Amino acid sequence: MRTEEGDHEKFSHYVPKEELTEAMIMGNPVVALCGKVWVPSRDPERFPVCPECKDIWESMSDDKGDPSGDA
Repeated sequence: MRTEEGDHEKFSHYVPKEELTEAMIMGNPVVALCGKVWVPSRDPERFPVCPECKDIWESMSDDKGDPSGDA
C-alpha cells in the first residue's frame, strides 16, 4: 500500500475508528472514505474535515442510518 502526499495535512479525514487507533499506535497507513491513504500522526481536531469525506459520510448516513467510523 502506497501512502500519498497531499491534503492529508490540510484536512481531517474520516476512517474507521478501530483502524485509526491502530494506525496511531503502530504507524500503519489508513484509507479514508475519500480514498486518501496516509499514516496519521496529527490531532484531527486541529483541521477542517475533508469535503469529500464529509459528503460521503453524509450520503452514507442518509442511505443507511448511522454508519460506523470516525474522523
